[in-house]
Amino acid sequence: MANPPSIKPRLLVVDDDPLITDGLAFALGAEYDVLACASRGEAVERLRALDAPPRLALVDLGLPPTPHAPDEGFQLIADLLAHAPAMKIFVLSGQNEAANARHARALGAWEFVAKPSEPALLKRLFARALAAPSGEEDALVGQSAALAKLKSQVAQFAPSPYPVLIEGESGSGKEMVARSLHRLSPRSSKPYLTLNCAAIAPTLVEPTLFGYVKGAFTGAAANKAGYFEDAQDGTLVLDEIGELPLELQAKLLRVLENGEYQRVGETQLRFARCRVIAATNRDLRREVKKGGFRADLYHRLSVFALSVPPLREMEADKLLLLEHFRRLAAAQAGAQPFDLDPQAAARWQQYDFPGNVRELRNIVIRLATKYPGQRLSAAELEAELDIEPQTPASAHGDIVEQALRQLERAASFSLDETLRAWERGYIEAALRLTRGNVSQAAKLLGVNRTTLYSRMDSGEEK
Repeated sequence: MANPPSIKPRLLVVDDDPLITDGLAFALGAEYDVLACASRGEAVERLRALDAPPRLALVDLGLPPTPHAPDEGFQLIADLLAHAPAMKIFVLSGQNEAANARHARALGAWEFVAKPSEPALLKRLFARALAAPSGEEDALVGQSAALAKLKSQVAQFAPSPYPVLIEGESGSGKEMVARSLHRLSPRSSKPYLTLNCAAIAPTLVEPTLFGYVKGAFTGAAANKAGYFEDAQDGTLVLDEIGELPLELQAKLLRVLENGEYQRVGETQLRFARCRVIAATNRDLRREVKKGGFRADLYHRLSVFALSVPPLREMEADKLLLLEHFRRLAAAQAGAQPFDLDPQAAARWQQYDFPGNVRELRNIVIRLATKYPGQRLSAAELEAELDIEPQTPASAHGDIVEQALRQLERAASFSLDETLRAWERGYIEAALRLTRGNVSQAAKLLGVNRTTLYSRMDSGEEK
């Protein structure tokens, strides 16, 4: 008679140390249906016999090597995802090395966890993984015309092997677009890696991208693969590509044109087979004209170009994004979602979100933490949005009327007098709106406080 299906999430634990598997089965058994295996072969065989694959896996990278697979732990990640692409794999390793973590994530691992790891930490990580279905956090959410056009272009460009250039303001969702391109491509089961070119020292960019051999430079104690090698057959995203040093732009161009590159310190040619996606918040066309970016590289990268619209151009999508991230944040926190009253919802839709989708998501996470299950008023929401004083729509008209009345009373229509009258009107209106707060008035007028004091003094002397 078949065993009844477990109502607990199934967790596969693969480690050759029975003390670890037994300990984890004891610590996690109340919440998870733990299946313990001691080797890659046993895990694969066990998987094939199950009616449904586990939703989670915890894999030890240090599994004993075999003649055909010296890196059993890494190979097991690929085996598990080939059998169950939706499985969330956590890698457990006593070697807390960045290269291991990067390679594990390139193969599709969800998270890298260093040994020893507390059961409480594992429970939190597992809960977050179960609450966020694959790809949901990176989904392109919205129904605006601008987003509909972007989605159509992503679907059109995704199957191609050629480079894509994604342009857009900071926080607008360029990373989400890149992930969507990868997820919809034939490479979706292959590695996906991202390198932020602005977050790494210029001298480290080349060895990070192309790898290096032992002795190539001080500190190079062993051979290391680079991002191009780790992303083989998959997707490599070069974020903030505009920050790439000029001398490296030529080497990147060579890879894009014929696939050739070399590890630092070696003469052997290697060949890259990954697709390159570049992202930037800078105007690369302008950088080309200024000499800060190679024209040939720009044209090679922009075979397909995507422009991600800022959130202020997608009014209709702000509430949809609120609902999307609110649900995810509540699920991850294990709490009831917050809500907005009608006035707060209207204020949410009016807010410009200068930080775009990133700012919106972070605000939602903060609200979900501070107000679980509560309904926020407009005043409470505005306190979280940190809104600067805004000039009412009628204020500019009042200022213009005031300046015209002053002109009518003037003996002549002197340009200097007209400009001074206009300036005094704006300063007085800004001070009224900010209740006499000079610092806030200066921000409203777009000048610094010292300049405003000077203009005010000049006006009084006149």
